[in-house]
Amino acid sequence: MTDFTGVKQPEFDTMANKHTEAATRLEELARALHGELQGAGLDTSPAARLRQLAGRVTTQAEDLRRRQKLVHELQRQKVTFGRSTPAGSFLEMPDGLEAAKGLLDGTLAGRAALKATDGDAKAVAELEKYATRAGDAEFVKAFLGVLGARGVTRLPGSLAAQLRDARRREDAKLVAQLSSQGKKALAMLSTALAKGTDPKNPAYVGADFLRDLVKEGRAQHASGSTTYSGYQGQALIWRAHDGKPPFSKEFMEVVGRDVIVYEHEQRKDQWAASKDLLGHAFGGVQVPIVDLAGALGLGHMLRPDVQAGSPGMKATASVVDDLFHAAKSSREASHALLSHTPAGWKESVLDYLLTTRWGASTYLGDHKPFNDMLVTATTGQDATSQKLAAEMTKVLADEVRGAFGKADNGNLEIRNRDIFNRYAPLSYPLARAISAHIDQLSRLLLDHATFGQVAAKDMSYALALATADDAAFEALVRAQTEHMRAALDTVPPVGLDVSNAEQFGFTKADVREYDFDGDGRVDKADIKQFLTDRTVAEARPFGHIVEIRRQVLIAQGLDDKKADEALKTMVGNAIGLLPVPGARQVGQLATGAFGELVGKAYDNVAGAAYDEIAKQVAQQLSKHGRGLDETHRTLGDNRLAVERLAEQMLATAMLNKGSLDSLDLEKQPFAAGTPPTLKPFVEMSPQEYSKLLEWARKAGGSNELLDSFRNTFRTTGDVNDYLGLDIRSSFGDSK
Repeated sequence: MTDFTGVKQPEFDTMANKHTEAATRLEELARALHGELQGAGLDTSPAARLRQLAGRVTTQAEDLRRRQKLVHELQRQKVTFGRSTPAGSFLEMPDGLEAAKGLLDGTLAGRAALKATDGDAKAVAELEKYATRAGDAEFVKAFLGVLGARGVTRLPGSLAAQLRDARRREDAKLVAQLSSQGKKALAMLSTALAKGTDPKNPAYVGADFLRDLVKEGRAQHASGSTTYSGYQGQALIWRAHDGKPPFSKEFMEVVGRDVIVYEHEQRKDQWAASKDLLGHAFGGVQVPIVDLAGALGLGHMLRPDVQAGSPGMKATASVVDDLFHAAKSSREASHALLSHTPAGWKESVLDYLLTTRWGASTYLGDHKPFNDMLVTATTGQDATSQKLAAEMTKVLADEVRGAFGKADNGNLEIRNRDIFNRYAPLSYPLARAISAHIDQLSRLLLDHATFGQVAAKDMSYALALATADDAAFEALVRAQTEHMRAALDTVPPVGLDVSNAEQFGFTKADVREYDFDGDGRVDKADIKQFLTDRTVAEARPFGHIVEIRRQVLIAQGLDDKKADEALKTMVGNAIGLLPVPGARQVGQLATGAFGELVGKAYDNVAGAAYDEIAKQVAQQLSKHGRGLDETHRTLGDNRLAVERLAEQMLATAMLNKGSLDSLDLEKQPFAAGTPPTLKPFVEMSPQEYSKLLEWARKAGGSNELLDSFRNTFRTTGDVNDYLGLDIRSSFGDSK
């Protein structure tokens, strides 16, 4: 044991008592000395020093008495560990009082849990007293040490069996009591298990414990007349977890991966039989291994209340779904589970879950745990997240390709509704994965690059699935909006030359690159050319997303649907009007116009997800009780909404880079002051804001930029080529 000191009985009691006695005597001596010195008119500082010494000894005595009390309790409960030496027998006493308290409470809690595994109802109530200690490392080590992997596995089984029996007896009061106690016990156990199986946590109990969990998970257990596999019981612990702290990658590498393999071994023959001719004739389905609560028909009775009331949560969950719930709180854990190919397999776990096992995932209809884990695993900016995002995109593109075809009118049609519906639940996590790596879409379309094994055609079929969901489409549009804002922000400011390049965060080489006319200075003409190039490049991926969304709506018979509400809200709140957080240069007019919208709080979100940036902007605008754009109320479709967003972003770029600084503002309704300058955006009315955009188009010359965006954005050639369609020109309905 570490951080422990050996104490010998009864010498420790004698020492504690002697310290207490000495402290009392020193205090009495200090008082007497002070009186004599004071009476003699002498310096009383010796008495003060003696009193300080008495105080220190008193503190030590109090500490020893607390330790003495703990030693007695540890002995009484037979918690301490003895050690014999030539000098006598010693008891190992934790150096810290909290550690000693953790050792005591953890041991008592572990013993109560063991009694609970044998069906002792009173022990469950006793265990509840220690619920708040699950965050203490010494408590966790002692608790799991007493309980062991077998006890951890059997406790959920006992709780579930007791609850099942109470239901059979129709004892409503006891059912409510056991449900409440069971939820707390499982939550406590989940926290302790997450800490105790993480090598980075001081509560770590060792690799052997992880291997024992696997052994017990694969074994059969019984509680009364209830027989269950260990993983069915452990799954209730995983589902009770709140993610704090998350389960470690080591847990997923040892236990999580084995759970996936175990279910496959147990179900592969049955699943294979469900797909043969006879199985199809009887409506064969892939039935997963359900957790113990599902097997006993307990519904949400052992699930945390926050889960039980969540939309989309089902009454029955599979063991693997519960594992996904545990993995979703940590990117490392989700990576460890998904980015792995088990021995003897020809497919990764992610591929297996999306294809071979997907029928089992759809059987219970609870897609939330898997979807949440996919979002966690694929939306990081690290190499593994990108690899998983690409793999997911390619697999799903291949799976849904057969669902689509070309209708007689040249538009997209859904030829196989079963395939489309089968994978529709994955639209949102797929969209989030693509959104997190939205730059790859531009690379595929503009540079004919690849994203892992994903080519532009694969991405197009993946988008056909992703854009079918409203929330998924919104995520993609927001991501591409942010990509375009960032691209436009790379435009240099008007007046950039070699003398001020460093001041603005550029190099002399940048000046030469941006100086298209070669006059040694970046002027408005250079800015306009640069903006044109960036605008056209961003219009192609934007058009690809929106046109595929339009085609999917047509294929579903929803072609008369108006602009998505999320897009209308983005336009109404003028989400496109702000520069990228931390922009290097703001023009003179932009400084006033952005006003309070571009402050420290906004700059602090640099690098954050666009959803967070958009949310903050919308909140600031809503404080003034209105949106800035009335046009959103009459938007006919998503294309018009995106074109309006592009107009906002181009106006922002021109303001931000100083292209509009020298234009006349006299008598403009969106300007104020002497000399006139732009009003802050939050002070503009929708009418004034509209006039500002009109002024930027006509006086600032952004009309040509908008035309460049619209012409490219509404070109359907890429979608035609990659999805095999023949879409008629959409320019006629652009007004």
